[in-house]
Amino acid sequence: MMINHEEENTVISKRTFLRGAAGLALSALAAAPALAQSYPTRPIQMIVPWAAGGGTDTVARILAAGLEKELGQPVNVVNRTGGAGMTGHSAIATATPDGYTVGIATSEIASYKVLGLGDITPDSFDLISRITTIPAGITVKADGPYKTAQDVIDALKAAKKDELSASGTGAGGAWHLAVAGLNKAIGLPADHVKYVPSQGGAPALNELAAGGLSFLAVSPIEAQALAESGRVKVLAVMDTKRLSSFPDVPTLKEATGLDWTFVNWFAFVLPKGVPADVRAKLIEATAKAHASPEVQNMLKQRGITPVWETPEEFRAFATKFADTAAELLTDLGLAKK
Repeated sequence: MMINHEEENTVISKRTFLRGAAGLALSALAAAPALAQSYPTRPIQMIVPWAAGGGTDTVARILAAGLEKELGQPVNVVNRTGGAGMTGHSAIATATPDGYTVGIATSEIASYKVLGLGDITPDSFDLISRITTIPAGITVKADGPYKTAQDVIDALKAAKKDELSASGTGAGGAWHLAVAGLNKAIGLPADHVKYVPSQGGAPALNELAAGGLSFLAVSPIEAQALAESGRVKVLAVMDTKRLSSFPDVPTLKEATGLDWTFVNWFAFVLPKGVPADVRAKLIEATAKAHASPEVQNMLKQRGITPVWETPEEFRAFATKFADTAAELLTDLGLAKK
């Protein structure tokens, strides 16, 4: 039998190629766990969609310091502001899913699409866990006409539409939803109160103390300094339990019997598609950092309630929160989609 050397060389070349390809595939499979085990090998960036010095930024920096210790790499907080938080949230959602970009999302992700501000929703992220909750609280001018939360409820029932005013965020923001839900809980239209948009709780609180607003439903933590100086008073918190930083302030249900709660939140999220082993390592490290005495104490000293849950629990919560937000925004006439 004659052997065609050209055919023989072709067969040998194919065998060599196949052996090489198989070797590369085995090397890749072996390298994958090794890469996960070595992660992280460089600094991680934690994107915050809000300005430095604010509540979200403060929480992020506390968590980042704890996470650095767990991962053995710097965790750099990067403030990506603009677009009412859309810029930063979009940067988190569209980041390369390699574990080197993580984010702190806020409750606004439940409202952006409904408000027509963009396509960001809770489904845009790999939702890991809420890290803190901050309930709304009924706050009034200290020397004003309202001495109890029931006084505020009675005034709301007696008032004509737009006769009473509130503020604390931009239109459709968290504290606007808190007021809208309070209105509905007592049988009034969601937009019964005239809502004055503001750049945040601080300017709204100053306006309240000056007598320019009827009441607020902002975070008691934001109100703490003015409350301690005797300019405003927190009458009730919209949560199922009292705040440790305001132990003498009743829940709304304790004070009035109303079963309306509104709790704002910050959360640890990832872009979708982070490799499973890297994701698992990140979740484990962040949970440990969050549970550390240093992180817990720093949050609690600021009156912030720490929370950690499973991704499944968080997703169920976020879905329900988004449904409530959409309903309230529709009732307020602010829904675009």
